[in-house]
Amino acid sequence: MAMAMDVRPPSVDVLARSIADVPLPHPMLVEAARDAIAAGDPASARSRAERRARGLLRPVVNATGVLLHTNLGRAPVGHHQAPAAWNLELDLESGSRGSRRSHAAALVALAAGAEDALVVNNGAGALLLALSVVAGGRPVVVSRGELVEIGGGFRVPEVCALSGAPMVEVGTTNRTRLADYEAAVSAAAGATATEGAGAILKVHPSNFRVQGFTQSVPVEQLADLGPPVVADLGSGLLDERAPWLDGPPPPWLAGEPAARQTLAAGAALVTFSGDKLLGGPQAGVIAGRADLVAACARHPLARALRPGGLVLAALQETMLAYLRRDGRAIPFWRMATASESELERRAEAVAAAVTGAGARAAAVRCLAVAGGGSVPGLGIPSAGVAVDGDLRAALRRHEPPVIARMEGGRTLCDLRSVDPAMDPVLAEALAAALGGRLEGGPSRALAEGRGR
Repeated sequence: MAMAMDVRPPSVDVLARSIADVPLPHPMLVEAARDAIAAGDPASARSRAERRARGLLRPVVNATGVLLHTNLGRAPVGHHQAPAAWNLELDLESGSRGSRRSHAAALVALAAGAEDALVVNNGAGALLLALSVVAGGRPVVVSRGELVEIGGGFRVPEVCALSGAPMVEVGTTNRTRLADYEAAVSAAAGATATEGAGAILKVHPSNFRVQGFTQSVPVEQLADLGPPVVADLGSGLLDERAPWLDGPPPPWLAGEPAARQTLAAGAALVTFSGDKLLGGPQAGVIAGRADLVAACARHPLARALRPGGLVLAALQETMLAYLRRDGRAIPFWRMATASESELERRAEAVAAAVTGAGARAAAVRCLAVAGGGSVPGLGIPSAGVAVDGDLRAALRRHEPPVIARMEGGRTLCDLRSVDPAMDPVLAEALAAALGGRLEGGPSRALAEGRGR
């Protein structure tokens, strides 16, 4: 009887070169080959490399109906710039050192009706810096109903603790009165004029709603109590009138606090995110009184939290669109204000193209949401394409990946969060996931679908 022979594993380099068609640099192919050999399964090198490639950052089609999807980067931003030097901190008039605050931040201040503004790298950083400066280690008075937690387990009490300001909780979870704030401010006054509350913090619970037997105190009343009011708006709505839109503000924005009106009501500072309702890149904004903003800019934390030129350039482009009152130039607002009739027309065309490929798909009405911790609980009428079963994994494997949601046992692709230019891609992905094929390519099939 012949003896079994040990099979030598292939060379790492040879195995890596055999999968060179996977679009990864050679060192990453070597890593996949080495892992496959170590696992005793050299044949898995290709699938390992392909999984690694799919795990890299890449564009996807957001068909979830969540316009500001945190897992998908929130607001879609299409900023492009040449590989060139920029006047990031250079005053072109004098030729001397300039300030990062003279570009995007100045435009934010103008659009929000603020004396000044500062841009940092995210909304949590904006609140941390504002409290560190305004409170200066003195107590911060905040309602128990506003001790919220945002994504990733980041909580308002933790922000206060990191800022060095002791937190004074007032009221209850559902009801806080003006007298509660007055008592806390009075108790913190102490025996000398140098003591007292450093700030009153007003937090908008932007990712949930409390309804029923509730009471809260508006900024107008808090501003009369003495300590400066820092209002964390979270979502970043600039102006409740939405003058950048062609028509009136959409109904789902009702009740959402805006930077301009909050500052006009007496807040010393407002903080908010750049990648939520503002529709720009990930950033955090501090806007309000010039002396307080300047103090924030001088604080050591400001350098640790400052964004780079790419973010500032993208934010500048967004703010110029606001100041031109050109909401169509901001992708989030284009998606959010698309008409129901236009979405229904697109859904019917995509469904017809998929059905023409030998699969079954239906145009349906549905509800989208703003997402990203903005206007929670309020749906935005929308339209999409539904197919039976759970095809989400197959859609994610498409190139580019399509991210959908399940609803009522069907896979639903909500078109409010899909750029119209991606409709052919969506049709192709659905047809492929259902085992069909679009004749003549996705663009032709979609054009034929529109004509039906």
